[in-house]
Amino acid sequence: MKLLSLVGSALIFFLSCDAHSQTYPTRPIVMVVPYAAGGSSDKLGRLLGIKMSEVLGQNVVIELRPGAGGNIGAEYVAKQAKPDGYTFLFGASSLASNVSLMKLNFDPRKDLTPISGVTTIPNLVVTSAEFGPQSFKELVVLANKNPGTVTYGSSGPGTGSHLSGALLTSSYNVPLTHIPYKGSGAVYADLIPGRVSILFDAIESGMNQVNGGKVRPLAITSAKRSPSLPDVPTIAESGFPGYRMSTWFGFFAPAGTPPDIIEKLNNATVKALESPDIKEHLLRSGSEPIPTKSAEFGKYFQADVERWKTLVDTGKLSPL
Repeated sequence: MKLLSLVGSALIFFLSCDAHSQTYPTRPIVMVVPYAAGGSSDKLGRLLGIKMSEVLGQNVVIELRPGAGGNIGAEYVAKQAKPDGYTFLFGASSLASNVSLMKLNFDPRKDLTPISGVTTIPNLVVTSAEFGPQSFKELVVLANKNPGTVTYGSSGPGTGSHLSGALLTSSYNVPLTHIPYKGSGAVYADLIPGRVSILFDAIESGMNQVNGGKVRPLAITSAKRSPSLPDVPTIAESGFPGYRMSTWFGFFAPAGTPPDIIEKLNNATVKALESPDIKEHLLRSGSEPIPTKSAEFGKYFQADVERWKTLVDTGKLSPL
């Protein structure tokens, strides 16, 4: 009788989960953005939230939980959010690199379920309009002649803006000094007057500052030049063959979220990325959409985890 009772309870549980999945969503959904307000991830997250709301028939509400290179928001989704589809994470490539670079209180490979890739965004290397070097090559010459004097600001340890510089320093022996901030906006307050030498910033944010005339572009971190800035060379072209570093963004749900709910969120993501408004925004920002099925995005994520693990294991990067 006890066995039958347990089987019956389990059956009721799964039937209730199935019924819940079929009616989902019945209330607003929270998208956790683990970065500061006003940044590229916040802006894109809000645009995607509007389009996903139209597909899902419920509001997608943005909740900012910044800090620790995106780890605070990611840990919240991984460890505290219920796996019911009503909370999901707008994660970034730091989620993959931090597995090897930082001591985490969660394992994103086990505690999160990939929903879909969203986009890849290269970083733009910008400097003060008054800074001496007129090219990335000249910047590197200055750094080599005066080790420790050329600095780069970042949005915080483990973020794409930090890892872009760390990868250059560790793999190509360019002596740059890292200065972390809380968001790229805070870096500009010191970059524009020249207290910080350069910033690896998301291309959209960097282009806005360039168009304002207060900073100059030196290079872009992607493997190819951006159509948005065709005259700006890549770092690879500037004497560092093989260098590439783009920040990717994607959606994750807490582990254990029912597969059909993951599928509904995936479908909403793909349709949002197909909308003319989002396409125009991504094109203008130099971004490339990467809509993928959950399993495919999971493989993409795992490959990036292994990429950074290899760099740490071979001594090319040191844990933070």
